[in-house]
Amino acid sequence: MRPPALVVLLSLYAFFSTFSIGAFPALLPELGATAGLADWQIGLVAGLLGLARMAADIPVGLAVTHHVRRALTIAPVLLTVGVLCLAGGGSFGLLAVGRAIMGVGHALSIVSGLTALLRFGPEATMGSALTAFEMSAMVGVLGGTVLVGLLPSWLPWNGALLIACSPQVLTFAVLPRVLTTLPRDATVGIRPLFARGSGGHESASMTAGVVLACAAGIVSAVTYSTLEQFVIPLRGNREFGLDRHGIARLLMIVQATDVICLLPFGALVDRHGVGRVLGPILIAFGMSTVLVALGGFPLVVAGCVLYGVGMTGWPLPLGLLRRETPAGQIGWRTAIYRVGVDGGIFLGPFLSGFLAREAPHVLPVTCAAALIVIGALIFVRR
Repeated sequence: MRPPALVVLLSLYAFFSTFSIGAFPALLPELGATAGLADWQIGLVAGLLGLARMAADIPVGLAVTHHVRRALTIAPVLLTVGVLCLAGGGSFGLLAVGRAIMGVGHALSIVSGLTALLRFGPEATMGSALTAFEMSAMVGVLGGTVLVGLLPSWLPWNGALLIACSPQVLTFAVLPRVLTTLPRDATVGIRPLFARGSGGHESASMTAGVVLACAAGIVSAVTYSTLEQFVIPLRGNREFGLDRHGIARLLMIVQATDVICLLPFGALVDRHGVGRVLGPILIAFGMSTVLVALGGFPLVVAGCVLYGVGMTGWPLPLGLLRRETPAGQIGWRTAIYRVGVDGGIFLGPFLSGFLAREAPHVLPVTCAAALIVIGALIFVRR
């Protein structure tokens, strides 16, 4: 069956928007060395994407209730400005500003894209639609990593970043079609800039499913950012002597595995439900974290494959949220969920930078244990 046009267009939008996410981690050791950054500064620059997204999620979630079109339009502009600031940064301050602007842009693109999909997408196949959206974003991340890996080593890191992020400008080509396909807001009169819901009488109660969904999303985010934006780049460079190409290859293993597994797992969710699929995925994610953070190089490679399988569960907690959330509250609750997730994306590399010298294994081991426990609870509850 042919997928709805809105799903296809939003997936293309997500694809072009995420090249910068994939391009950044493989260049992190060179960025830190060129700018003379300490470990905590490297962790902070890496984590600022998540911190800025976390700060923007609530106002964005309130705004997209009635202004999803504006959010989708502004997002690629901020992403472009952020990449230019980051590439031009020789100082810690400008690097931090660039990452922060990129974070706000990604918050706009992700929350508005997910809200549009959850509100107007096909309800009967929402698992597959969310998976297609996530797969497209991951293919974009993979594309950014692949481009970095293909560029010559003599090219400065900021030049490599600009080239690897260049497909991002194609978001502007997709945007008009996305806006045309979105249904018009039926609200009459002046629409408020910020609103928790599209109607005034809906309420969204806090259930065990919502709590487990948020816990799964937050812990997955901390683990993902710890591994991708700190452990793999810095451990690969310092312990295994990998350059940007070697680091990019490890990251490509993760991303390619994620992309390959996403659609089949989305179909399994539509057939068997979120719990039966998400629970085992989180357990696999926890096991991969131990291998990547503690293992020798062969175990790190095996862990990257399992890490990719674990990342397949990234969009699935949203299915739990949608099932227990009124339609008019989806934008607000998605924003609340994204606050936790983006806070986790910030905390992963930030805490890793501070713990790198004294206790480098504490955070990965804690994340692994939490993922296994949460996965077991979700599987039992179903």
